[in-house]
Amino acid sequence: MDLQQRSDELVRARFADQVVGGGEHAGQRWVEVKRDRIVDVLRALRDECGFEMLMDLTATDWLDKGMPERFAVVYQLYSLAGNGYFRVKAWVPEVEPEIDTIGGLWKAAPFAEREVFDMFGIRFRGHSDLKRILLPDHYPGFPLRKDYPLTGNGERYDFPKHTKSQEG
Repeated sequence: MDLQQRSDELVRARFADQVVGGGEHAGQRWVEVKRDRIVDVLRALRDECGFEMLMDLTATDWLDKGMPERFAVVYQLYSLAGNGYFRVKAWVPEVEPEIDTIGGLWKAAPFAEREVFDMFGIRFRGHSDLKRILLPDHYPGFPLRKDYPLTGNGERYDFPKHTKSQEG
């Protein structure tokens, strides 16, 4: 049994009440879970399946697409020893868009969680320093949400303008 299949079976067996879906595309499997026990799910994959590396942590907005919730926080894991990837998608609702931090599992997580917070507005409970990282603190909105206007809300006109001095 390969690493991806073992990982999928582990999550489905141990966390059956949390699993809401899954699939495979281009040789990569994923499992979709509720947000309630995300730390336990990811800890089991790290400790029992050898996914010692968090390759990426991001989010997707499924506004009006008929998915279990509006947002999915996506965790891309990698095992050096097993030379394999596995993806976990945790569904997060539009109302109270928050999920527990996994900063205690991988040192790379807090920075990526701050980026997801900044771009999508998803809060990570227990994060030690959750604040904007790419945009100014006063920025109104979350630009990677599907309902954010393509041309913005006019905020770009409020940024200070800097010009090159014409003197010497």
